Amino acid sequence: MKTNLHYAIVWIALIFTCFLTPAKAQNLDDDKFVVVLDAGHGGKDPGKPSKYGYKEKDIALNIVLQIGKALESNPNVKVIYTRKTDKFVDLFVRGKIANKANADLFVSIHCNAHTSQAYGTETYVLGLHRNQTNFNVAKFENEVIYLEEDYKKNYAGFDPNSPESYIGLSLMQEEYLDQSIQLASNIQDQFTNKLKRKNRGVKQAGFIVLHQTVMPSVLVETGFITNTQEGKYLNSKKGQKELANAIKDAILQYKSDVDDNVSDSFFEKDTEVVSGNDEVPQVYENLIFKVQIAASSRDLKPKSYNFKGLSDISKEKVGKLYKYYYGNTSDLNEIRRMEAVAKEKGYSTCFVVAFQDGKRVNLSEALKSTTN
Repeated sequence: MKTNLHYAIVWIALIFTCFLTPAKAQNLDDDKFVVVLDAGHGGKDPGKPSKYGYKEKDIALNIVLQIGKALESNPNVKVIYTRKTDKFVDLFVRGKIANKANADLFVSIHCNAHTSQAYGTETYVLGLHRNQTNFNVAKFENEVIYLEEDYKKNYAGFDPNSPESYIGLSLMQEEYLDQSIQLASNIQDQFTNKLKRKNRGVKQAGFIVLHQTVMPSVLVETGFITNTQEGKYLNSKKGQKELANAIKDAILQYKSDVDDNVSDSFFEKDTEVVSGNDEVPQVYENLIFKVQIAASSRDLKPKSYNFKGLSDISKEKVGKLYKYYYGNTSDLNEIRRMEAVAKEKGYSTCFVVAFQDGKRVNLSEALKSTTN
């Protein structure tokens, strides 16, 4: 009798453990920093051509797998891949994978190409093209959609060859632009300072694969496979390992900034600077101006002791981040004055943002469309 009771208790314990363990594991995963790594191209899409026989799809995949392996050694990071083999993945599916995972970052790896011996690295965030070169880079990457079934349905009539098609692309990613630029800058700094690569900068262009995501996202052009020396480096085990480690370090640096600090390391976006007499109010009806001073994964009380003595602090949760603002006024001159105060307090990269009907809007567009 006691033996049967003993077996019953053991079976109950085992059953309970089986149900408990997956739930516990899921909770642990929920606390992890999720990075989606996207190896560009694949399968029937080889990527950019190279007369040296290098294949962009293979180089991108090798780099991604090494980034992932390095990140997976960190117990606080979860890595998800859009592809781990040589297969074709639709661009909109890559975004779906990241969105479904509620990822913290999306990083897409590519190689560049040119008819000349151009060389160097550049990292893109989503935005409008500032020049024809940026447009051409995005156009080439976006033309992959022609290889997909039902591409007209999946991309709502988007035409990679039409500049007009790109105008609305940046709207969805606008609220993540600050963080995307921060990550892109980390990557370029690693390439430049650690690997001594030519820095072609952080740029904006209308990449469909970035448009599909709702989290900070970047597209890394690791170098030119059409350049004699750089192509050889990209295709080598040494080059791929060095690039992977640099990108891994940039991601972990970003994670550290988000996790451990209330960071003001954000880049001021291009905004229209309106001149005027600071003594004369410039009140804009239906607009509220604030100064964004910081963003963090930490939920801090909007008290002056947390923000270098600044009062009138408000916060807004965007994704997994909290954005912190100083000030609240419809007077543009007043908010410019408050921006100067914030910079004096040490928030050197703070910038003015605008809200309309409680929603953040583009500052330049808001000033053009709203009378004062």
